[in-house]
Amino acid sequence: MDADQPSRKRDATATKAALLDAAAELFADRGFDRTTVRDIANRAGVNQALLFRYFGSKDALFEHVMARGGLAQVETTPPERLFSAALRSLLERDDSASRSIETYLRSSGTDRADEALRAQLDAEYTRALSGLTDKPDAELRADLAMAWLLGIGLVRSITRKEPLATAPADQIERLIGPAVRTLLERSK
Repeated sequence: MDADQPSRKRDATATKAALLDAAAELFADRGFDRTTVRDIANRAGVNQALLFRYFGSKDALFEHVMARGGLAQVETTPPERLFSAALRSLLERDDSASRSIETYLRSSGTDRADEALRAQLDAEYTRALSGLTDKPDAELRADLAMAWLLGIGLVRSITRKEPLATAPADQIERLIGPAVRTLLERSK
């Protein structure tokens, strides 16, 4: 812990949250490989031993960071609204979904990054979205919808290509919504 940072009152919940927040910021800014345990602990204002106590390893902390927002969204959003909710979250600059995209992209190439995102997408989003259609290729359709989200996140948050980088969320949702609904529709 830096001498400049005030010591934190002992509170496991607050310490875990501080570590998750610090790790999310640093992983998004630097990627997995360039972020150290010491950097995360310093940013959180705690001793690095607490990271190991609460998460076991930097890899496990990374998985928690990647899954944190997604799990809550899947658990609280009806499947038929999930794509729209995920897209809306992604389009908000300060939202954790946008940071998750940055984290993944800056960490790709590491086995842990690929594994964490695959687990998050497969276990949470892909299953929920594939349940919206009765088509035999439901999982592929869900993966295509998720690929749209990742692509939008890449262009908007990382490359910041115009006009997508600054397009209003309502306009983006209005344009992509019908295509996703068609992709995930049920047979009549």
